[in-house]
Amino acid sequence: MYTIILLAGISSLLGIFSSATAEDAQYPSAEISNDAIKLSLYLPDPEKGYYRGTRFDWSGVISQVEYKGHTYFEEWKDSHDPTIHDDIVGPVEEFRTDGSALGYKEAKPGETFVKIGIGLLEKPEEEHYSFAKTYKIIKTGPWTVNKDKDWIEFQQDFEDESGWGYQYIKRISLIEDKPRFVISHSLKNTGSKVINTSQYNHNFFMIDKEPIGKSYVLKFPFNVKIMRDLENSISALGKTLMFNRNLEDGESLFTELEGFSDSAVDHRIVIENQKTGAGVKISGDRPLSQFFFWTMKRTVCPEPYINIELEPGERAEWNTSYLFYADED
Repeated sequence: MYTIILLAGISSLLGIFSSATAEDAQYPSAEISNDAIKLSLYLPDPEKGYYRGTRFDWSGVISQVEYKGHTYFEEWKDSHDPTIHDDIVGPVEEFRTDGSALGYKEAKPGETFVKIGIGLLEKPEEEHYSFAKTYKIIKTGPWTVNKDKDWIEFQQDFEDESGWGYQYIKRISLIEDKPRFVISHSLKNTGSKVINTSQYNHNFFMIDKEPIGKSYVLKFPFNVKIMRDLENSISALGKTLMFNRNLEDGESLFTELEGFSDSAVDHRIVIENQKTGAGVKISGDRPLSQFFFWTMKRTVCPEPYINIELEPGERAEWNTSYLFYADED
């Protein structure tokens, strides 16, 4: 087992990095694998990290999953800037409080607020929070990363004199001999204020480099309802979401999805590329609070939300499973 401590941009690196591509070689990265699948990941680093934006949690950024010759994620932009909010790939997660972050609404311009998985940010003069903005980072919480062959764990401990504090642990574990991994989360409120937040996974998928369109389907355990006018580009038929045409360059489609119950049994998604026969089954162990869907030509993104409320001293735990499959199975 290897341990990395990332604090104030200083990285102690103990032989766990990989550089499978020229892109990977620029940024701290790692791999985990079992006899079925291999995962490539980027590591959090405030100076050299692949992602240093202020939207998504910096830990557990999975750049690629490889299974039986199939791939499930790709860079969906032509260029990469580590500080841009959505210059990121894979099943990445964000915490939001009332559409913003912890303490944002109470803070005055020039004061600070907290983004879980990043740290302390400065509020500028603005009318409302924007997830697409890159906020000034005042202080990042230090990260400790532990790793073995088939698992990796990220821990961030953050405290601030404003009363916000948390311990956040994310562990990605491969299931022995299975094309499956589980993302286990633990969030403890170590501050004096109540943490009331939502958390979601953006799920930037692109399977086998196939552009998004008629070859993709998404399946749910409930009768899915599309809540915005998508101009007949995407249709819901019972429990299935399907594309009626291939998407064009630069085209973006977004909608809320409804139809789910307040039971965790509905926290399940299947994404399949019917042209190549590869897909993934995603399941969470907490009830959905919201569900959004966004897609462009080079990525398809179901975004399931859950709610978390923690009194000081309380801890919440939740898990998300990713099971990969192919026609050969």
